[in-house]
Amino acid sequence: MKRIILIVIKVLFYIPGWLLKIRYYNKHIEDTSFAERFSYIQNISHKVVSKANVDFHGFGMENLPEEQGYLLAPNHQGLFDPLIVFETLDKPYKAVVKQELLDVIVIGDCIKMLEFIGIDRENLRSQVKMIRQVSKELQEGTNYLIFPEGTRCRQKNKMLEFKGGTFKAATNAKKPIVPVAMIDCYKVFDDNSIKKVHAQVHYLKPLYYEDYKDMNTTEIAQEVQSRIQQCIEENENRYE
Repeated sequence: MKRIILIVIKVLFYIPGWLLKIRYYNKHIEDTSFAERFSYIQNISHKVVSKANVDFHGFGMENLPEEQGYLLAPNHQGLFDPLIVFETLDKPYKAVVKQELLDVIVIGDCIKMLEFIGIDRENLRSQVKMIRQVSKELQEGTNYLIFPEGTRCRQKNKMLEFKGGTFKAATNAKKPIVPVAMIDCYKVFDDNSIKKVHAQVHYLKPLYYEDYKDMNTTEIAQEVQSRIQQCIEENENRYE
C-alpha cells in the first residue's frame, strides 16, 4: 500500500490528462488502431514503474517467436505482473482477465481500451466464447497473455496448479506457447514498504506445435509449470 501511495503522489500531475485521453480512446475505438492505444497504456506503465523504486530485470526476450500469434503463459504473483510485461515486451498483445476487473475504476477503462477479454470463471459459456475468440485472433497474428493459475498466488514465489484449459486456444490455433517466469514481483505491492526491490521476468523457450501436438492440455499445463518452477528455483536468490 505504501508504494502505491508513493506512486500516486509522484504521478498526480499526470493523472487528469491520462484519464481524459483514456476516455477519448474508449469513445473512438473504431477510429484508432490497437497499436496506438496499446502504446499509450505502455507509456503510462513506463512512467508508473519509473516512480515505483523498483529495479526490474527482463531475461529471454530473444526466446520470443518471430512469428506473431503466440500465447504468453506466466505464473501470477500480483498487480505488478502486467507492468513488468509492459516494460519488457516491444510487441503489442492482448490478455484474458477476470470479468470483475472491468468494473474497477480506471483499470476497467484501460482493459476496454485495450480490448482485453473479460471472462466469468464460473460461466462455461463465457469460457467457450473466450477460447473461440482467442483461437481466431492467435491465428490472425495477435499475441495473447493468459495466467494459467486463473488467479494470483499469494505465497511469494510459489504457484497454484496451472489449468489445462488455459492452453486450449493455443492448441486449437497450433500456435507457440511461451512459459513466463515471474520472480519476486509480489514484493512490489504486497510488501508494505517503499524500499527498493528487484523484480524479474524470464521469457523461456517456447513450446511449438510440434513439441506439444501429442500432449493433452493438462500435460501441456504441467510441462509449462515445470519449466517455470525450474527457472524460479534457479533465480529467486539472484539479487539477495
